[in-house]
Amino acid sequence: MSSGVINFNDCDFISEEDHEICKKRVKPEVGDVLLANIGSVGDVARVTSEQEFSIKNVALLRPNPSQVNSLFFYYITRSSEFKKGILNLRLGSAQPYISLENLRSFRIQIPVDKSKQYEIANVLRQYDNLIANNRRRIELLEQAARLLYKEWFVHFRFPGHELVKIVDGVPDGWSRVTLVNLCHDIRVSIDPSSVPSETPYIGLEHIPRRSITLSEWGHSREVASNKFTFKAGDILFGKIRPYFHKVGFALVDGITSSDAIVVRSVESKLQQYCLTLLSSDEFVSLASKTVREGSKMPRADWNYLQKCKFLRPADKTLEEFNLIIEPMVEQMRTLALQSRRLAEARDLLLPRLMNGEIAI
Repeated sequence: MSSGVINFNDCDFISEEDHEICKKRVKPEVGDVLLANIGSVGDVARVTSEQEFSIKNVALLRPNPSQVNSLFFYYITRSSEFKKGILNLRLGSAQPYISLENLRSFRIQIPVDKSKQYEIANVLRQYDNLIANNRRRIELLEQAARLLYKEWFVHFRFPGHELVKIVDGVPDGWSRVTLVNLCHDIRVSIDPSSVPSETPYIGLEHIPRRSITLSEWGHSREVASNKFTFKAGDILFGKIRPYFHKVGFALVDGITSSDAIVVRSVESKLQQYCLTLLSSDEFVSLASKTVREGSKMPRADWNYLQKCKFLRPADKTLEEFNLIIEPMVEQMRTLALQSRRLAEARDLLLPRLMNGEIAI
């Protein structure tokens, strides 16, 4: 679940037998709203596909069709007022959760007239359509970046490769160097209370799987213990359970959890190469195979990874790579920030449409 959407492209699987057991308890249907009531409390997504799936650590909310338009109900659950009220119901410290009993007793305010609900939902849907279009464009750009990296630096089909000799797996003019000679981790610790409360905060829960565009974040006012600072363009590598493939570049300056490694290239011309390298299947697989077993969960061994050797392309190849990749990354950033502004405008509209401040 991310940004109100259920992503089936990179999900976990269970046996059909276990799925049948889950179905007997609850079976998601189109129009249902899923709400995370353990861990990332308050995150919601709407079921829009007939595809069967099982749920865990989420509550299923099914609007009564005789009283509530399902799309309107979804937008209510996405509102800041709803999220604020839900967060006030949290219990537990190490693993926050909301009991189903408390959730069932939670009260919301809706227009009695279903036609008004429909009209409000229809206005807000236009914003979501634009956001969904941006998301698809970002996915295509990311896919193109991954393919280009693999084509040039894994299969060695870079411009002019026909004229370049390859000796022991290294093209002439390239070199094999340790990771620390390509990029290094930045460990600037800071107390969240010492920065403005609106400072972007990226935790592991905000980093999507297999997407390099880090378009989601919370704020420094929501966290307490010391964090690490990062700059726009820095790479964040989720070190807990690295096989979750949580790697991407920051769109803005901010702070991040100590569960993420802030990475910056040693030279600016290496930044995009390092981004595609660290987010590649090959690197994530290496990080996953060489984890250090923590007290509760495996963590990437960054000290080990820094000593591993990787290709350092020739400057001319890097220059040609950057001419293609940098505009793509900048477009990802532009689209993601535009989507955030659209989402903020959509969320501000809901209460004004509800109270009649803005006529439909």
